[in-house]
Formats: sequence, C-alpha cells, structure tokens
Amino acid sequence: MTLTPAQIRKQVMDYLEATECHIIEASPHHVTVKLSPRADQMLTDRPYYWGFVERTGAPPETLSFTFVFDPEQYDNQASAPAPPVMPFGLNSPVTSSGGPGLGRPAEIEAAAEPAAVPGGPTGDPKEGILARYFGIVPALPRIGPGMIRREDVIYGSRRLRQIWTAARDEGKYLYLFEDPGSRQRNTVFSAAYEPWLGVCYKVEMTCDLKREELHFIGISLTSGAIEDDFAVKLAARALIPRLPENVHIQPHELSPSAAAERIETHLTAYLATLDYNWAAEARERLRMELAIVDVYYKELLKDPDEEKRQATEEQYNRRRTETTWQYEPEIAVSAITCGLFHLRST
Repeated sequence: MTLTPAQIRKQVMDYLEATECHIIEASPHHVTVKLSPRADQMLTDRPYYWGFVERTGAPPETLSFTFVFDPEQYDNQASAPAPPVMPFGLNSPVTSSGGPGLGRPAEIEAAAEPAAVPGGPTGDPKEGILARYFGIVPALPRIGPGMIRREDVIYGSRRLRQIWTAARDEGKYLYLFEDPGSRQRNTVFSAAYEPWLGVCYKVEMTCDLKREELHFIGISLTSGAIEDDFAVKLAARALIPRLPENVHIQPHELSPSAAAERIETHLTAYLATLDYNWAAEARERLRMELAIVDVYYKELLKDPDEEKRQATEEQYNRRRTETTWQYEPEIAVSAITCGLFHLRST
C-alpha cells in the first residue's frame, strides 16, 4: 500500500487547516506554511521553548516550513527559466521630458544602477572599516522563526508519520454537530438532533501473514439503531464543533458506555461469521516449522558437554518461541477513534 503525492497533500492540508496554520503559498506540489502554536507544539519538538512561553507569557514565535509533496515536479518547476522581462520603456520609450524618444528619465537611470552597500565607496564589504581590521566575516545562516526550511513530505517520510501521529492523538475523541445551514436560523421551529456514538475499530488478523480491516460503526443513543458503515452517513453531512442555533438535542436512552458494549457485541457477532480457514492453515504451517526445529536440535541436545547442551537448549527454546510468535494465528481488535455526533433526525 502506498499513497500518491496528491493524497498525501490532501491529508497534510486537512491537518494544517484543522490546526489553523497560516498558508503562505501553495501549489499542487508544495505548501509553504507558518505553523500555528498548536501545530508547532506537536511537530517541532521544542518543549523548552514552549515551557519558556508558558512561564513568561511571551508572544510565541512559530516556525515556518515548505512541505514538498512531489520533489521531482517541484524541483523541475523551480529550475525552469523565468520568462523574459521587457525593459522599461521599450514598447513606449520616453524622454526625461515625458515625450516620445529613445532615452530614459534620469530617475529611471538612477534606479537602474546598483545601490551602494554600506561599508565602502563601491559597496564592496572588503573596503569596510571592520573588514580592514578583522577580515571578511561571512553572513550567518538564518535560523529560528525567520527561516523557512524545506522538507520533502512523501510516503514513508518521518514528517508524514509525525503528522499522522499528531492527527491521530488529537482526533481520538470527537464531539461534533451537523451544520443545518442558514435556513434553520430563520425558521420558527427548532430542529431535533439525534445523538450518535461512532467508533472506528481496527481488526488485525495476523499469523505469518497479516490482514487489517477498519470498521466504523455508529449507534443511535435514542433508538439503539446500529449503522455498520457510519462513515457513509457522516460523509454526506457538514459537521461543526459548536451547537448550531435553533436546534435541540433529543434525550439519551442509552449511555455511551452501554452503547459501546452493544457495538462491541455487534462487532464480535460479525467476526464470528467470518471464514477462519486461514487460521487452520497457519497452525498447520506452525506445526511443520516446529517439527523442522525439533529435528534440527534433536541430536544437538544429546551433546555430552553440559555447558554446550545447556546453551543449545536455550537456543532451541528461543527458536520455538520465535516460530510460534510468527505463525500462531491471532485476532486483535482496537478502537482507533470515537466520538459523539449529533445529527439531524430524519
């Protein structure tokens, strides 16, 4: 499994917008962004700086980055020659008096000359007073909040994994409301909102092979109805983090804990209907692998040297444990994220 640069860009842009970062420049291949304080604390690993900000109340200075999603296309675009710039007055030449002619005004001639840099008559730093005594001092690299550092955010990169981790940690628990639109604010009657508990589970089926499934299940806290594909129900609605105007929430018939138990029972019943021939085949492969290990170490364990036999026995037990861990079939279910969603009753 891999992701295209466009898919990576969408995920990163969604995170930057959700954390209210300031987008400076964007293209299909990159984005230049000044991080918000919330994103800076999650992505830049500067605990001492943010501790100083919290203790002193100083205004925070966040870092800026250029995240490149398609390095090849971005580099080709950056190295492309710039379009030629027409000289001033070439199409409609003017003279210093403002009439037509081939010359340029004196002000334009002066602006065209390179400006002198302080330090010498010609602007050369070699002729500055400090340079005469101390030599030429190279310019220091720009560091800190003023620097915009480039990072390639591609599939498998450290920065992309960090953004995924930050999004997962901050999005574990949600509390959202359906946006009813502007028409609801002007209506006479309040709209009824139905509370739903939604949980996204990851089911891992592992042996010497591995398979993963995601199940986003929702249950109504008023009626107890269960939606197996709750993500489809949410995808068709705009969600906001605040309670809209002129709406009311229906009372709960189920507590969140009781609803979670019902979802787990429902998921367990579904898993019980699956075909588990893969587990039987994995146990057969495990039996064959353990038999090979037993045959290999059978004669070695008969070594008359006590010290060698003890070392061989430890190696034999370790090898059996590793083989069992690799081939033993196992099913693990974990909740990735969950939330309360208040949706308009239909």
